[in-house]
Formats: sequence, structure tokens, C-alpha cells
Amino acid sequence: MPEHIGIVGCSAEGAALCYQTICVEGAQLLGPHAHPEVSLHTPSLARYMDCIYRDDWQGVGELMLASARKLAKSGADFLICPDNTIHQAFAYVQPRSPLPWLHIAEVVAAHAAERGLRRLALTGTRWLVASEVYPEKLAAQGLAYARPAAAECEEINRIIMDELVYGVFKSGSAGYFQQVIGRMQREDGCDAVVLGCTEIPLLMNDTNSPLPTLDSTRLLARAALQRAVHGADRRL
Repeated sequence: MPEHIGIVGCSAEGAALCYQTICVEGAQLLGPHAHPEVSLHTPSLARYMDCIYRDDWQGVGELMLASARKLAKSGADFLICPDNTIHQAFAYVQPRSPLPWLHIAEVVAAHAAERGLRRLALTGTRWLVASEVYPEKLAAQGLAYARPAAAECEEINRIIMDELVYGVFKSGSAGYFQQVIGRMQREDGCDAVVLGCTEIPLLMNDTNSPLPTLDSTRLLARAALQRAVHGADRRL
């Protein structure tokens, strides 16, 4: 039997896309209509944002751990979090967690290395882009990266927090992402872009991005499927 996947949710759109990907793509590994057992828990996004606006990453970690404990009681075998930003609390969470986790940036970095990519453009909330969540994992794979300019980070953050998390997808916002990604291709020498907010793949993908995309949401979901079906020793 496949392992039971626990999803520690934060924002609804990203968590829903991750859950849907696991359920739909599970059939490719397990047969028609089949997928591993999945449980999802998330507190109100407002509770996470209260902590994030105060720069209280220990508080973020406590919310993640509360979800982890509930998912452990529900029978989950391991955990994933389809939210890049709150992985800033991962070092606080992991040692106290009742279950093992897959780390979203580690999954993305491993996939980028396997594809032979060299320099990645980072996109995501302003908290994620300013953090070391991706740089640490990319460096471990020998990968370079570039961050958007400060003004670009602020506008991308506005699009994420005012539009994408509410399920609002505007053509003008997609155009802004295209502008930023194109500039990072030309000026920073990037050969792919990390969609480092789990809602961005609902707006941007390989068909409308100037650079190949690394869809953190679906990559995490697929890594969880491999782990659930093949076990912890499966190379992600």
C-alpha cells in the first residue's frame, strides 16, 4: 500500500493545486482513479500572516507543527508543505516534527540539477525571495540564482497577496511576470525560473513564460507521489 501523504497547508489555492496534482497524477503510478491516501490540514491564512508580518518565524513554525501533529494523528506517514514562504521556519519545525518532511526547495533544486540548468531566476513573495530558503538548497546542487530587483519583488508580492491567493488571475499580472522573467533572462543570464510561490503556476507556465519554469507546487506533489509509492529511498 502507498504511504499516506499529509499536506500542511497555508494558502488555499496552492494547497488545492498540490492536492489535485497528487490525486490526478496518482493514476499514472497506481492505475485508473487510484492515488495514495491524502490528508490536508490548514489553519486560517490570517494566523500565518499575523506571524509573517511580525517577522515571527517561530510562530509560523508552531502553526506548522500544530498541523503536523494533527496529520500524524490522522495516520499520515510523511508531510509536505505546498507553501514556499513558510519554509523559512523549517529549521525550527523539522527537529520537533512527529513525521519526516519533503522540503519544497530541495525538491526543486534536485530537479533543476537533473535538467542540467545552471542559473535560476527566483520568484515568490518578498519574504521568500529575500530569504535563504532557495539559495541554500540551490548551492547544495551547485546551482546559481538571481533575485528580482527590489521594485519587482514588491509588485510580484502584491500580485501574489492581493490577487493569486484569492484565485484572481489577470492578464496584466501575467504580463508583468513575463516582463520580469524576460529581463532576468537578458540581464542576469538565467536559464529557467523558479515559480517559488505555490499560486504562481496558476498564472505562469511554460507556454507563457520567457524562460522554462520550475513549478514548485507540482514538483513537490510529484515527489510526494514517488515517496508514497516507492518509499523514502526513492531518489527525488
